[in-house]
Amino acid sequence: MQKQTDARNRGILGSDTAMVDRLPRLDRGGLVLLCIFLGTLRESRAGQIRYSVPEETDKGFFVGNISKDLGLEPRELAERGVRIVSRGRTQLFALNPRSGSLITAGRIDREELCEMVSACLLNMEILAEDILKIYGVEVEIMDINDNAPSFREEEVEIKISEHATPGLRFPLPNAKDPDVGVNSLQSYQLSPNSYFSLHVRGGSDGVKNPELVLEQALDREKEAAHLLLLTALDGGDPIRKGAVPIRVVVLDVNDHIPKFTQSVYRVSVPENLSSGTRVLVVNATDPDEGVNGEVMYSFRNTESKVSEIFQLDSRTGEVLIRGSLDYEKYRFYEMEIQGQDGGGLVTIAKLLITVVDVNDNAPEITITSSTNSVLENSPPGTVIALLNVQDQDSEENGQVSCFIPKNLPFKLEKTYGNYYKLITSKALDREQVQSYNITMTATDQGSPPLSTETHISLNVADDNDNAPAFLHSTYSAYIPENNPRGSSIFSVTAHDPDSKENARVIYFLAEDTIQGAPLSSYISINSDTGVLFALRSFDYEQFHDLQLWVTARDSGYPPLSSNVSLSLFVLDQNDNAPEILYPALPSDGSTGVELAPRSAEPGYLVTKVVAVDRDSGQNAWLSYRLLKASEPGLFAVGVHTGEVRTARALQDRDALKQSLVVAVQDHGQPPLSATVTLTVAVTDSIPDVLADLGSLESPANPDDSGLTLYLVVAVTTVSCVFLAFVLVLLALRLRRWHSSRLLQAPGEALTGAPASHFVGVDRVQAFLQTYSHEVSLTADSRKSHLIFPQPNYADKLIGPESCEKSEPLLLSGDSVFSKDNHALIQVSPRQIYCKISLNVDNLYIVEFIK
Repeated sequence: MQKQTDARNRGILGSDTAMVDRLPRLDRGGLVLLCIFLGTLRESRAGQIRYSVPEETDKGFFVGNISKDLGLEPRELAERGVRIVSRGRTQLFALNPRSGSLITAGRIDREELCEMVSACLLNMEILAEDILKIYGVEVEIMDINDNAPSFREEEVEIKISEHATPGLRFPLPNAKDPDVGVNSLQSYQLSPNSYFSLHVRGGSDGVKNPELVLEQALDREKEAAHLLLLTALDGGDPIRKGAVPIRVVVLDVNDHIPKFTQSVYRVSVPENLSSGTRVLVVNATDPDEGVNGEVMYSFRNTESKVSEIFQLDSRTGEVLIRGSLDYEKYRFYEMEIQGQDGGGLVTIAKLLITVVDVNDNAPEITITSSTNSVLENSPPGTVIALLNVQDQDSEENGQVSCFIPKNLPFKLEKTYGNYYKLITSKALDREQVQSYNITMTATDQGSPPLSTETHISLNVADDNDNAPAFLHSTYSAYIPENNPRGSSIFSVTAHDPDSKENARVIYFLAEDTIQGAPLSSYISINSDTGVLFALRSFDYEQFHDLQLWVTARDSGYPPLSSNVSLSLFVLDQNDNAPEILYPALPSDGSTGVELAPRSAEPGYLVTKVVAVDRDSGQNAWLSYRLLKASEPGLFAVGVHTGEVRTARALQDRDALKQSLVVAVQDHGQPPLSATVTLTVAVTDSIPDVLADLGSLESPANPDDSGLTLYLVVAVTTVSCVFLAFVLVLLALRLRRWHSSRLLQAPGEALTGAPASHFVGVDRVQAFLQTYSHEVSLTADSRKSHLIFPQPNYADKLIGPESCEKSEPLLLSGDSVFSKDNHALIQVSPRQIYCKISLNVDNLYIVEFIK
């Protein structure tokens, strides 16, 4: 075993140096060109690593230090993925990862590998996975003398006429030795004999053909047969030999030798001929008659493989196909055909058969190295696979082109020899295509062309290049108020087209405050599902809507996120009952009495029930109805206005005191309601009503009696205050009138009501005349008007001229609408304003206080 690379390189270098020395007279420019040429030649020869190893060595036999020749340390072979590329044949060599050497993987038989070739050279490729580079290695299998010469025939019989003349030659079978060089067949020997001698004739192809030479005439009567031994010897050490016995039969006279029509038969046949096809017909003639003229044909000195493929008809001379031809294994066959007559005379012709290549082998694609996954957004040029393409045919039939579909983001690049690498032509996007099934097709140039396909499945690994995306840019949700705490109110979903952790979305709310409290105390969100929960029960009267931001973030690295706006609207529920503003329950325990004259016509306005509802919309629409009355059919209540009017004319038989229960109901679901009890006194004069009120039976209940006492005291006090107020009012009116006369400016008349209009008996105060009016309130105006309808005067205590109906009345009393805070001010119909102007800059109030 020896390594060939360094020695050959040294030889080339030495010859280059010698050549330079022998050319001293070359000019400098020519010398430079010569050095460049020699360096290029030396580099091309040194590009392939060559080793030699004898055959029949044991497994693990050292072939060469491959790590040193590759410029690597032994430990780097495994780290860099250095391995031998196998293309389907039996692996004869292996790499030792410890020593970094190339060793045999088993017994190597040179004759089995290179039977027909004198120089047995095995080529292999070594792949470095990390850089995807191929190195060519050539190993020469050195022959040893492990085979002895052998004859195909077990015994040879030669028939010679007794009249044969001395010097006549008879061909003998050739011996075969599969070894080469000095180990092959070198010479023949014939056992000693007085009748025959051995002559070895050299052929044009270097084959030694032994011949038996007749030295003296034979006499069949003396010796009918002669036994000889032909021995073949090789030149090995030790010498190996093989022998075949020869039996010479002496025949009667046969004076004509058969003769072939051609000494050499040549024929070319395609390799795809089927079994039983005739190749050609050989013909030999013999002018003798009878048995001596009948020629029998047979193969001579033919290898066993030839006899397996071709068949010779001994009588007709037809050469037929017996087995299958394969141009890739054997391209040429040379054989000898022997024609022998019945007298034993033999003639020989050569048969040369050339096998013509047919495009019967499809290209072979071998995937040397590949990956089944590549990261998306990898740069163009990323190597996916390394493959080898071969075709066992020759010439155009063996020229192969390899390609992949054009609609894929990949391309093939040719590297070393018949190796291609599959690389990306552009960046991949997993969200568009998650995997590829790449079909690689290899087609030869034969006619018709043959092709082979192989497939590579490639998965595109995900990269976190997509942020979660919501279906809408904004969301709106509606929540009924008084919702239960912890209930689900809405759900948002963000989709991330990435996969695995890159697509796992986490939801959370942006920090914010609502009315001084953190948003997290009102709303929470499930980080995995995006479902929002209410942590509080919302009140529509507290706030109507919420604005918040929901963030969706994936779990990739680095994480990506997106935001969406969510508007939560609180829907009003009917959770507030109507609130009655008038008549309000007195704080002093007194009982309010409404007056209705007996002369009132049907439709007379007695009083008005005023109510509000804190809800909104339909829940705040109020309707009024008379729930109960002491005299059914006497009074009616406006459904939408709350006005209490007489339904018919009052009669003398109607009781003085009428009790009414008015219900106020909203339109919510379910509807809520409130009730108020009204007391109406039916009379035409104050003395009558006072007498009637005084003659009312005292209540049996002590509490009711005490309440009546407090009411009488209150009426008396209010009457006194009222008289004082009337005096002050008259004085002010005179003063204003006097001032307007002085200033010649129009003034506003201020008229008061005489104190006689109010009387009190038994601590009960009442109006002789009930003033009903309409209230027109606006929150945006600086003025509100109270308009008197035309009153019905049952008693001539006050004239129509006492109050100017054209003057507006200011709403003053229990509650008003303020310009600043829009508060509701309750108005009592018992407060009478002869002239009221609701003006922020100039406010005059005149009222009769009960």
